[in-house]
Amino acid sequence: MRLTTSSKWIGRKWRPRLAMVVVAILILVMALPLVGLFFFRLYENQLIRQTEAELIAQGAAIAAIYAQDVSDAGIPAEKLGAPMPGPSGDSSRSANPDPLYRPVEPQLDLASDHVLPTRPAAVAATIDPAFAAFGARLSGILDTTQKTTLAGFRLLDPRGVVIAGRGEVGQSLADVEEVRAALAGRYASALRLRIPDQPAPPLYSVSRGTKVRVFVALPAAVEGKVAGVVYVSRTPNNIIKHLYGERGKVTLAAIAIIGGTLLIGLVFLRTVSRPIYALIDRTQRIAAGDRAAIRPLDHHGTYEMAELSAAFLDMAEKLQARSDSIQTFATHVSHELKSPLTAIQGAAELLRDSGSAMDDTERRRFSNNIVTDAGRLNLLVRRLLDLARAENLAPSGESTSTGAALALLPVDNRLTVRVEAGGDLALRISAENAAIVLANLIDNSARHGATLVSVTAASAGGKATILVSDDGAGISPSNRARIFEPFFTTRRDSGGTGMGLGIVLALLKAHDGMIRLVDSERGTRFEIILPAA
Repeated sequence: MRLTTSSKWIGRKWRPRLAMVVVAILILVMALPLVGLFFFRLYENQLIRQTEAELIAQGAAIAAIYAQDVSDAGIPAEKLGAPMPGPSGDSSRSANPDPLYRPVEPQLDLASDHVLPTRPAAVAATIDPAFAAFGARLSGILDTTQKTTLAGFRLLDPRGVVIAGRGEVGQSLADVEEVRAALAGRYASALRLRIPDQPAPPLYSVSRGTKVRVFVALPAAVEGKVAGVVYVSRTPNNIIKHLYGERGKVTLAAIAIIGGTLLIGLVFLRTVSRPIYALIDRTQRIAAGDRAAIRPLDHHGTYEMAELSAAFLDMAEKLQARSDSIQTFATHVSHELKSPLTAIQGAAELLRDSGSAMDDTERRRFSNNIVTDAGRLNLLVRRLLDLARAENLAPSGESTSTGAALALLPVDNRLTVRVEAGGDLALRISAENAAIVLANLIDNSARHGATLVSVTAASAGGKATILVSDDGAGISPSNRARIFEPFFTTRRDSGGTGMGLGIVLALLKAHDGMIRLVDSERGTRFEIILPAA
């Protein structure tokens, strides 16, 4: 099976598509509220806390009525229970600087509290007649309250004997854990199994709310001692039943979640997925040779995608320009090398076939032609190597000045080189490369009849501008646009290769510089721009 270009680079390992990743993320986003409701049981835990708070409120009211009855009856202190702990020792009550207010906060938590077994059965006991009278008086109130609140009430005397409550009056609950804590003067609550002989449900059971019952035990205090305990219990509301009761709000919440998820998906599709696929399509078209595909995307989506697209198109333009340049350069090279090779081949064939019939003068003439053309080939190859090195040159980070670069050049007796200004201006280019640039320009001036070359340098805005002017014959208007083309020369007969300015341009580009021909009243003037050191 033949691999495509993309599979050759990325391999054949399975990877999820972007659309698959987006869909998975959106499903996860939609599932988060459900996870919070059913897996972590946050909402059900809130229902249990709410049930405990309601039982505390109801029990506190009953405890206050019972304590007032005991106080009004003048029950002796020795018949009362354990002393009530002080505010500092009561861990069930919130810290409050005002001793008149001691609120009791809900404590039950599904995540940390264990579900206790079903409440132990009451055991037979003897009722103190004094406390039995209080129970008989409050029984009607407890029954009426239970019909409204659906809570189960047990009113206990200081020894834990039930004095009011359905079916267990005269029996003791003193051995029940939360009752024992309340008889000691501390608030206590517990989660217990509602259905007998059932194992404790797992923490995240969906049906947990229907299998447990909340028990609350509040001590009733008289003169700083426990006068009795109000023991209240109720099954918390089931989460499914509660959500059904709030189905209107739940439906609106579901619509909001789904709508929000779809909006996120739409935004992601428009800002990320769609531009990525458009860029992939653009790369395939460019790879197939479609030059029209090298243009900005219709929609970028995000700043980063716009930057990526711009960088990619810039790279594509450079590669395309490089390809065109290589093609043009190859055409020029083949043309330039073909002429001397043809001349050498022709002269060699004549010497081979007719050399014996030629006199010494003719043989020498043909031999000289071969040597001359071979020398031109050698010169072209050297200049091609110089151009290749210039185009692939990496900046060295060195700096120099025009004066230092000119000092590296040998003395040229054909003309005078003079620095008019800025000879010590620092340029971000090595002295060797700057000398190559100036040497090519000076040599061109000398070959076009110049007797004076003036160099002027100045800097502004982090850039250095160097003007190289001569008093030679100048460049004709018809040739001004072609002087930087490879192999273009007006001195072919005198050995010119037409590559000097190409080497200069390549060297300057490698150092983030440029060169251009500017107007001059006399001779030729080049403007060079380089980063200032």
